[in-house]
Amino acid sequence: MADDFKVTPWEVTGDIDYDVLMKRFGTAPIDDALLKRISKYAEPHPMLRRGIFYTHRDFNVILDEYEKGNKFYLYTGRGPSGNTHLGHIMPWIFNKWIQDTFDVNMLFQMTDDEKFLFKDLNVEDTRKMAYENALDFVALGFNPDKTKIIVDTENVKTLYPIALRVAKKVTYSTAKAVFGFDGESNIGRIFFTSMESAPAFLPSEIEGKPTNVLIPAGIDQDPHFRVTRDVAPGLKYPKPSLLYCKMCPGLNGGDKMSSSDENATIYTTDTPKQVKKKVGRAFTGGCVSVDEQREKGGNPEICAVFKYNYYLFEHDDAKLNEMADKCRRGEILCGECKVALTQKINVFLENHQAKREEAREIVKNMTFEGFKW
Repeated sequence: MADDFKVTPWEVTGDIDYDVLMKRFGTAPIDDALLKRISKYAEPHPMLRRGIFYTHRDFNVILDEYEKGNKFYLYTGRGPSGNTHLGHIMPWIFNKWIQDTFDVNMLFQMTDDEKFLFKDLNVEDTRKMAYENALDFVALGFNPDKTKIIVDTENVKTLYPIALRVAKKVTYSTAKAVFGFDGESNIGRIFFTSMESAPAFLPSEIEGKPTNVLIPAGIDQDPHFRVTRDVAPGLKYPKPSLLYCKMCPGLNGGDKMSSSDENATIYTTDTPKQVKKKVGRAFTGGCVSVDEQREKGGNPEICAVFKYNYYLFEHDDAKLNEMADKCRRGEILCGECKVALTQKINVFLENHQAKREEAREIVKNMTFEGFKW
């Protein structure tokens, strides 16, 4: 069945039909009219042009307020349960583009408490991983003067008063209906959405007035923010606006890159040799033999190598279309595409890993402690 898939903040299974998912969640498409509005400020990012960021909640409200001279805050985050991979940084790259385009402040939440509650990890593990993951975020070049990193277990004094007010507005029935909790769910899981809601309302506290917030993130996070938006009016906060992206695919041809399949996942700490090996095993849309592919051509629509170019590594639409056409005509073989992608990924990672080391000093000045209210 077309809608036989599951997307939650903690689990993604099946072949995702993103149009069905958009209708299921009740979000709006990013249409040509919205892209035209964005074009007033900058050429739309490739992730917008290609429909990778494809759906939203009230992004028009953000633009309306911005055009009145009211700046907004950005907010996104990461649940630190393991090493960062390319699927994690894809929406962060887009967040940086938003920050650069609109010159706005950014809050980046590391939900180390969430991963303790939902995975078999201890608090020390998740906190340590939070700082390791933050290095990848900082390495992307966010403005250090306009960006603050929140680690839930360390910044709880700031978050908890807001989370407490959120929690009072959310019933167990709502949590059960939205997230599927049952009698075996620990009570920390039931409370957690209140902590993820808090940074959406924190800018209003910082500014001392209602302040709009934009959250660009993967669409799997929408259940959290549906709850956040529902309680906002009762707490006298603006509803946060959302821009949602599709999942970054895995090298195995799946809809989402997963840390559980290390051979189909490119981590930001991978060596050139590891990248070559992983890309070499990638699922493609090619034929079983060179002669057959020369005759019949390949299928870029199902090819993980092509998708990596589409999502992250080829920003020129004309070159991307040429790549697809050559594949369909059998003028280029899977091995050639794998070699080219390996080179692109390794160039990116060499630069990123150097900046990641530099970030070890920068990150200290981007933590939330000492933030001026």
